[in-house]
Amino acid sequence: MSTIQCRTDAATKAQSAAIFQQLGITMSDAINMFLRQSILHGGIPFELKIPKYNEVTLAALADMDKSKGISGQDVQAALADLKVEE
Repeated sequence: MSTIQCRTDAATKAQSAAIFQQLGITMSDAINMFLRQSILHGGIPFELKIPKYNEVTLAALADMDKSKGISGQDVQAALADLKVEE
């Protein structure tokens, strides 16, 4: 067996360890699964992409930067700002 060392932040390690514990596997098991899936897929075993936003989302983000958009103090006021009917 070979040894691999990996650096990550404490929060990522703790959160992933908790998930793996619930699944009944170790950190080493999870890393080996990733490596085997990488071989099986001939690359990273999940999609890597930069999110693209549509025009509506981009406009909403621009409005947020300009302090426009939702200003309601509760759900009802926010829906009114969005002109959404319940």
